[in-house]
Amino acid sequence: MLSIRPNCEHCDVDLPADSVQAKVCSFECTFCTNCVENVLDNCCPNCGGDFQIRPIRPATNFKNGNYLGDYPAQTQRLHRPVDLKEHLKLLQIVREHLTNKA
Repeated sequence: MLSIRPNCEHCDVDLPADSVQAKVCSFECTFCTNCVENVLDNCCPNCGGDFQIRPIRPATNFKNGNYLGDYPAQTQRLHRPVDLKEHLKLLQIVREHLTNKA
C-alpha cells in the first residue's frame, strides 16, 4: 500500500495526503512538483527512475474502509536534500542509457 509520505525529500515542503503537488517514483520516493521539474529534471536521485503524480487516497469512506481513516498517511518525515553534483552524474548515466536504447 502506498505510504503517502508527508513532505518533499529535497526541500522539505509539506505534501499533505490530498496534495496535487506530490510526485513519486516507483519506490515511493516523494518530491514536490517544483523540485521534480526544476531541480531533478524528472529523474529520481535515489533510483534513476521517473516520477508520476501521487494518487490521492480519499478522506471519506466511500467503500469498504478504503480511506485515510483506516489507512492513514505516513507522518514520519524524510528529509535528505539531493547532492546536486552527484545528481548531475546520475542524469548523465540515465540519459546515455536511454539514448543507447533508442
